[in-house]
Amino acid sequence: MSLGILGTKLGMTQIFDEAGFAIPVTVIKAGPCIVTQIKNVEKEGYSAIQIGYGQVASKNLTKPELGHLQKSNSPPLKHLKEYKVTSDSELKLSDKVTVGLFTVGQSVSISGKTIGKGFAGTIKKYKFTRGPMTHGSKNHREPGSIGQGSTPGRVYPGKKMAGRLGGKQTMIKNLKVVHVNTENSLLVVKGTVPGKTGNLLSIK
Repeated sequence: MSLGILGTKLGMTQIFDEAGFAIPVTVIKAGPCIVTQIKNVEKEGYSAIQIGYGQVASKNLTKPELGHLQKSNSPPLKHLKEYKVTSDSELKLSDKVTVGLFTVGQSVSISGKTIGKGFAGTIKKYKFTRGPMTHGSKNHREPGSIGQGSTPGRVYPGKKMAGRLGGKQTMIKNLKVVHVNTENSLLVVKGTVPGKTGNLLSIK
């Protein structure tokens, strides 16, 4: 795995290419992130780099979290994430990881939490077909049968039923980088990314 960066979703817009076609894009405020810990094979058993993002007031963090960040002389950071890298990485503690890590045309994978939609029925959650709406039908948006009779006398695990929709960690792969703005730490990718505006994202 290569080193990634943390960012915040700013929203979607569209840009036009040379042929005049509209391209839907997502604008992400990516970094700058600070290297807060470097793990190696000798001590931790694997090679990884931990980065921090989102400076906050020290009162918003616990004393163990502040003590961990003080080892790398880092300011109070809200989000920490580590990426497995090769052992020959040149990064050091307190180094900054910026959006310059990416280039136009590069494919990236972006992970984040999807928009939570609350408790949803089977029609909204799994696209079930509704029942007849007329002629005395009493099955409009109900799930229907959920199992057999006395044998086996139970509902099989994994049955598609009503429940919470969204609010889960997911990843969108192979998103093309359209534009990189190093001055304002902006990354523009083609397509959609998980979550709503202000959502925390991991780009790698």
